[in-house]
Amino acid sequence: MTRLNVNVDHVATVRQARGGIEPDPVLAAYMAELAGAEGIVVHLREDRRHIQERDVWILRETVKTKLNLEMASTSAMVKIAADVKPDMVTLVPEKRQELTTEGGLDTAGNLKEIKSVVKQLQKEGIFVSLFIDPDPAQIKASLATGADMVEIHTGAYADAPDEAGKDAELSRIQKAVKKAYDSGLRVSAGHGLNYFNVVQIAKIEEIEELNIGHSIISRAMTAGMDLAVRDMIGLIRTGSL
Repeated sequence: MTRLNVNVDHVATVRQARGGIEPDPVLAAYMAELAGAEGIVVHLREDRRHIQERDVWILRETVKTKLNLEMASTSAMVKIAADVKPDMVTLVPEKRQELTTEGGLDTAGNLKEIKSVVKQLQKEGIFVSLFIDPDPAQIKASLATGADMVEIHTGAYADAPDEAGKDAELSRIQKAVKKAYDSGLRVSAGHGLNYFNVVQIAKIEEIEELNIGHSIISRAMTAGMDLAVRDMIGLIRTGSL
């Protein structure tokens, strides 16, 4: 069955808004694992806008399932990965001005560079995935890098304005997944998936993992509001929960 990996970046986003210590993405990761998540994902961005290096180091010590470190293909990030030794690394494109990752890695256009980074990481014993658009050229290039897996970018599917557009993007994803799988690559998928659109992607048999963060963190914040407010009222009025 398809496994769920939970991205806890946006727990850190809320923490960094105040520069304090809560909410703690490490605690969120622990709770996600208790709930059944089979992997934890964090993106250590170059500008450190949410996840910090300290988070990654603590998560390396505490995650019991699998730690997937998303990162740009830079020498500085390769060094961090080599030191931390996550269970896997997913190479992603990164722009300082973007709010979230806007598209897949251009593996075909940067084949030599990405191939070198893949080899460096694998030399450290790290499983490597590439976050790519559902594009045959990118799949072919990803295979040429020697990467172990590709994560198919589902953002265009998630953002499609109508059912016709969604169906077209779903078909594109299905074809890309099959091509990648038949080429010998392991396949995951993610970006923009939520409680309304995930089912059709989860039905694609060749996809072994889904990486989902924002929608889960959003639901956790609202679904837990009732208890959080009631607990605070209890403390204010009675001094105990």
